[in-house]
Amino acid sequence: MRIILKNKETLLYDDFTFKCCVGKKGLTKKKIEGDQKTPRGTFSLGPLYYRPERNSEILTKLKKIEIKKDMGWCDDVKSSFYNKLINIKQKVRHEKLYRNSNHYDLLIPINYNCHNTKQNKGSAIFLHLTRNFKKTLGCIAIKKKDMLILLKLINKKTKIKIC
Repeated sequence: MRIILKNKETLLYDDFTFKCCVGKKGLTKKKIEGDQKTPRGTFSLGPLYYRPERNSEILTKLKKIEIKKDMGWCDDVKSSFYNKLINIKQKVRHEKLYRNSNHYDLLIPINYNCHNTKQNKGSAIFLHLTRNFKKTLGCIAIKKKDMLILLKLINKKTKIKIC
């Protein structure tokens, strides 16, 4: 089964329809780091990263990884760690995964530019949470209640199609 981004505001999976938001500047086939666009294509999904203190039991077939205070995602185009999970003590530019906001309480990396990573082609593209459907910097965001439903339905073979 596939998750399909039908348009900039609708995510589909089987018979389920979820309201979502995408990058501030829409969708693109030619993603560039910092362009605020969501990449088009079909991608596999990574494991679920989650904040255990903010989430009770999560039902999912995905591998689960607890978000720790020292976890980040490298978005430094000059680093060999580009578009990878890192320890934030490393001296590279990154996004912190442990945040005061709830956006990353549940997040799934969309495996865009992860294998044979190309510098400056975009990093840290996630399916994460939103409260108000404010446009993202390139990720796809949905409400927590919808993410919890989606997590029950998907598995490690699920792909996401962004068209």
